[in-house]
Amino acid sequence: MAYQVIARKYRPRRFSDVVGQDHVSQTLARAIEQRRIAHAYLFVGPRGTGKTTLARIFAKCLNCTGGPKADFPDDDPRVQEITEGRSLDVLEIDGASNRGIEEIRELRETVKYAPASSRFKIYIIDEVHMLTKEAFNALLKTLEEPPEHVKFMFATTEPEKVLPTILSRCQRFDLRRIPATLMIQHLAEIARLENVQIDSAALHAIARGSEGCMRDAESTLDQLISFCGEKIAEDDVLSMFGLAARAQLLGVARGILAGETETVLREFNALANSGKDLGRFLGDLLNHFRNLLLFQLCHGDLRLLEVSEAEAAALREQATLIQSAGLTRILDVLTDCESRFRDVASRKILVEVALLKAIEVRNAISIDSVLTKLRELQAASGSGSSAPAAAPKPLAPETTTVRPAALATSHAAPTISTTPVPAATLQERAPAMQSVAPSVQPIAASEIPGLQKLWERVVAAVGLASPFARTFLQYAQPVGFNRNTLTVSVDPDHFDLVDNPKNRGLIQTALAEAGIAGADAKFIAGQPISKPEPQPEPAPVFSSPAPAAPVAAAKPAAVAPAALEKEDFKNDPLIRQALEMFKGQIVAVQKT
Repeated sequence: MAYQVIARKYRPRRFSDVVGQDHVSQTLARAIEQRRIAHAYLFVGPRGTGKTTLARIFAKCLNCTGGPKADFPDDDPRVQEITEGRSLDVLEIDGASNRGIEEIRELRETVKYAPASSRFKIYIIDEVHMLTKEAFNALLKTLEEPPEHVKFMFATTEPEKVLPTILSRCQRFDLRRIPATLMIQHLAEIARLENVQIDSAALHAIARGSEGCMRDAESTLDQLISFCGEKIAEDDVLSMFGLAARAQLLGVARGILAGETETVLREFNALANSGKDLGRFLGDLLNHFRNLLLFQLCHGDLRLLEVSEAEAAALREQATLIQSAGLTRILDVLTDCESRFRDVASRKILVEVALLKAIEVRNAISIDSVLTKLRELQAASGSGSSAPAAAPKPLAPETTTVRPAALATSHAAPTISTTPVPAATLQERAPAMQSVAPSVQPIAASEIPGLQKLWERVVAAVGLASPFARTFLQYAQPVGFNRNTLTVSVDPDHFDLVDNPKNRGLIQTALAEAGIAGADAKFIAGQPISKPEPQPEPAPVFSSPAPAAPVAAAKPAAVAPAALEKEDFKNDPLIRQALEMFKGQIVAVQKT
């Protein structure tokens, strides 16, 4: 008799033999017992998980002697016919090679005929998603209302390619990947029946390399028996799959968590030089850190993880070396590396850089934590001071008009209006005001005793149009107003951020609204300036106009908060550098 591979020799023959798909086998068995047998079934799942096998077992249950019944004898002639693939009433069709409308038309003609010797005529279509749209449409009517003696069973790995009209006419069963523990038990039983000695580490390596596919695992075991004979070790499996040894993988992971850069690079270089699959190594490392994160979040509960005893011990040890936030950052780095792995030429360098980044980010502090700490420090320093810090005084809403005393008798003094100006008005008038001819004579600094007060009002007005500019201008101070030019001293660290045409235009517009049209602004770098402490309101230095009849105090006008635009922040050099450094983006801008 010809040799039969392990995957076919030990293929499940009844529902009790199926590994890892109890939810499907039990449902079908109970449906048979209750005589609730539908006319169409769809089995969905990854390759090698038992889709076609379950369809054949179900066909045996339906067409066995005295059926339908879930428990049938193996020596039943009709069951043997189905097992050997020679039953006239169970037709297996390959959807990839019979995908056209002509094949479906032929199928529609054959369903009319009664089964030859069995109770049902059963059509098993594998890879049904390969059928064309026209073929699906031709099958619709027959699939919805087939003859009583016809049953359809479909199998596919890509259900999203099956028409919704087909899916709605079938009972769908989703098969899942087989857990590693069940796969190891099944492979150990096969090895025992084949008189092969295989250690536990080798079985774990086979299960890890098969990724939940039983057929791949059985094919690998068959190949290992041919290569190694009657004794199989872990190294044989690792060399076949190109996998890294579990001890090496755990060593690299521990080196990352401990910050041992040299150890990590040496271990990885040894793996790369020995011909290991770097893609599989990256995937295994990701899976390990994922298991470590779940181990921490679930407080050491191993029921959610498929790990061996050695891996469980490593998880307990490494869980004490890092916090969950650090593990999340490491997973982000490795995931990004995996997504770019197929598109780069120097894959070894890419993985090396990812390992170095993982070491760096393990103890990194998030920006939110830094901001929170800064707020706490600011609050602590504010509460410890002798006088509470006062908020910057907004632009005065009064509509009073004042004139400098020194100019009242010499020449026409400029009118300084303190009426608040909307932000939109400032932005619209800024370009125009830069080209307006001076309407007043140059004013010396000595002629305006209230220069600091004027500057505070200018900063408040500019802040309505650009909160970002106000952040730095409130740390500046005016040093003179000569030849119609307002000279402002700023911190050297802020000079490049403040000295630009946009800010000068906003200041010119604010001065014009205050009654000093045509004035210019000039910035100079001075000594670092601390934020001015709030001072008591000084006595008025401006002479008031002639007495007039008392009038009711004007009600302060409500100043609408200015909308904060992302563009004001995104174009700033420091913020742009921060975005590049942290790989971030501006999501929202909030006024504080």
